[in-house]
Amino acid sequence: MTVLLDREGPVAVITLNRPEKLNAWTAEMRERLMELLREAGSDPEVGAVVLTGAGRAFCAGQDLGETATIDPDDHAASDAWIDGFDRLYRAVLDLDKPTVAAVNGVAAGSGFQFALLADLRIGHAGARMGQPEVLSGIPSITGIWAMWHILGRARTTEFALTGRLVDGDEAARLGLLTRLVPQEEVLAAAVAQAKELAALPAGAVALTKGRLRELEREALTDAVAAAKTVHAAAYASGEPQREMARFLKERAK
Repeated sequence: MTVLLDREGPVAVITLNRPEKLNAWTAEMRERLMELLREAGSDPEVGAVVLTGAGRAFCAGQDLGETATIDPDDHAASDAWIDGFDRLYRAVLDLDKPTVAAVNGVAAGSGFQFALLADLRIGHAGARMGQPEVLSGIPSITGIWAMWHILGRARTTEFALTGRLVDGDEAARLGLLTRLVPQEEVLAAAVAQAKELAALPAGAVALTKGRLRELEREALTDAVAAAKTVHAAAYASGEPQREMARFLKERAK
């Protein structure tokens, strides 16, 4: 299975399980992930959720092998791709239970955005986080939304335009990581933190998360609408397909 669900007492641990690809995800993986998020959300025995990745990565983002072949004239395909992320991001945001990301390694592109959706993020100094989509010819639109409230305009612009990845120390200074622990302790620390959150009064937690969700919902809706327009233009130009094909060719050498 490319996505796993385990239990640590009151904590559901959801693991992206494609370590040979740095947990780069496909549409099928994201559908399975949404199923498990809904399962954890509806389970009365689950009080909090930990999100992590197998191996040395949290999630390297989109599997470019899946998107490199999108037809430049197929706007429906690019819209469907964005809609899939919209549903995934809302599946995380709609959880009334607290979420903790155990950032065990690289979190890049949409995988980086996914980590930022968690309520808290625990990582280590060697983790690498960022938004390198522009390097593959892909505009970073939902990425801007995900980064904006943490980084502000100046840093969001830097991340979106340069594609730079930062290490765990810098990520913690910027607020992208809530806390740093030794690499071998990341998952255990995230589970321990989730257990603490699960022990809090569930009603107060759910209502607090509901208000946080209200503050983000309109901005996400706007970002998704903008992403459809911008990505349609980008894919119509053929630039993302060319850049992704070049990347895949170089990686295969």
